[in-house]
Amino acid sequence: MTMKISTERMTGSRAGLPSIATLAVAMLALFNAGCMVGPDYHRPQVSVPATYSELPGWTQAEPNATGPKGTWWSAFNDPLIDELEPLVAVSNQTVRVDYANYQQALAEVRAAHAALFPTIGATGSATRERASSGSVSASGSFVNGTATRIVNSGSLEGNVSWAPDLWGQVRRTVEENAASAQSSEATLANATLSEQVALATAIIELRTSDANIDLLQQTVVAYQHYLDVVTEQDRAGTIAPSDVITARSQLNTAKSDLIALGVARAQNAHAIAVLIGKNPEELSITHSTAMPALPSAPVGLPSTLLERRPDIAAAERKMAAQNAAIGVEVAAYYPDISLSAVAGFTQSPLSGLLKAANYVWSLGGSATETLFDGGLRSADVDAAKAAYDAAVANYRGTVLGAFQNVEDDLSGLRILAEQALVLETAVRDADRGAEIAFNEYQAGTVDYTTVAIAQATQLTTRQTALNVQESRLLHAASLFGDLGGGWSTDELHDPRHPAEASSAATAPSSASSPSAASASSATSSATSAAIVPGARQVRHDQND
Repeated sequence: MTMKISTERMTGSRAGLPSIATLAVAMLALFNAGCMVGPDYHRPQVSVPATYSELPGWTQAEPNATGPKGTWWSAFNDPLIDELEPLVAVSNQTVRVDYANYQQALAEVRAAHAALFPTIGATGSATRERASSGSVSASGSFVNGTATRIVNSGSLEGNVSWAPDLWGQVRRTVEENAASAQSSEATLANATLSEQVALATAIIELRTSDANIDLLQQTVVAYQHYLDVVTEQDRAGTIAPSDVITARSQLNTAKSDLIALGVARAQNAHAIAVLIGKNPEELSITHSTAMPALPSAPVGLPSTLLERRPDIAAAERKMAAQNAAIGVEVAAYYPDISLSAVAGFTQSPLSGLLKAANYVWSLGGSATETLFDGGLRSADVDAAKAAYDAAVANYRGTVLGAFQNVEDDLSGLRILAEQALVLETAVRDADRGAEIAFNEYQAGTVDYTTVAIAQATQLTTRQTALNVQESRLLHAASLFGDLGGGWSTDELHDPRHPAEASSAATAPSSASSPSAASASSATSSATSAAIVPGARQVRHDQND
């Protein structure tokens, strides 16, 4: 059941015309008197550790003034990474999708904000009609006339309608949409960062494939030499024929593995092209023998992670939006009030339409209140509260996942650094063992099986060392991403301020790109520690 109360006053006299200024002041006062129902937003508390559990194993060092303060990927000192990473924020299609979503969210804020203002319209009409010239006699009979009469009439009116936001429903909607837009902006930044980390990962894997190719090419050359020596000895009849077969099989296996590496390299090259928005055939990457450098990653205090991760910011803004949505639903308990005004001129005949005597106006107001809805409004409020609770749980889960990501990266870097240190000795021993085994074989003191085992151990050990080097680089790239890539919540724009929001949405690379954001955010980071994997050091940094 809905109850509607309306009042209206209309007159054709100019003497009763209300002052426009009086109306404007009255409407503004009515608007300002309105309240905002529903809960005000307060960010829920989350449990934040004082420090990362993996940091105590490192020692302190001096601040790193040469560390990356702008584009985080420059720390890898790889020309290909430096060249391609900036293209992600501009050409990557995943980023463009999130950029379009952000623009849509900004438009929805403007649409919601428009409901705060009156709607103004104008109506004009003109009519030309033929009227009867007949008349009625004194006796009441109708006397037909012979002349026709053409009548011109018209009206020109302006109208204003407004629903004052007395209970804050519109303002809560604006608040909800603004928070959603900020969440979309943070999602855009997170998508850009994720794709940039994915590009760095693909290039690292490509470089590792090239390094494996170099290793197997050297191995094939060495195995070919061994086969030549064994073949000469076989011709001299000093060895068993099985030694030649073993050496040849070993060589062909190495050649096969070398060919197979082309598949992984091609796939990585194709992935790199797609990540920068190109077709695979448009990008050709030359073979390189240099691996990226292992960087030092700035690790701030855990409390700063909440401000540096765009996915955490997106979850927090969603939580704020759901809180505002509760107020929108609570406002449905209160009556809807609307005001309207019409003023203009009407005249028949049309001549003299704009004369003061033809001026008319009307004022009206209505109030609508729902008396019974079968529990609909209560259910809507409960649903909004449940959605808020879900957003809170999602936010806290995102925070926990962020801490886990950083801890995983730190532990991976620490453990892999220890493994790499051991492998350095293992590689030297394997190289020396293969050399000694072949010399002993030539001296006739061991069979070729011993040589084959030593050579296989040498190749396996070198490949393991290369894989560990790749894993350390991948963990470093992941750590940069898990720390936010230099992004900060200060990068978010308030869409309720059009100039600020429009400057943020001019291009996909402006508001969303961590490459553009990292320079400013790096200066605002709190005291942090810089991990130097492999050196067993940690520097306490005060970011400039």
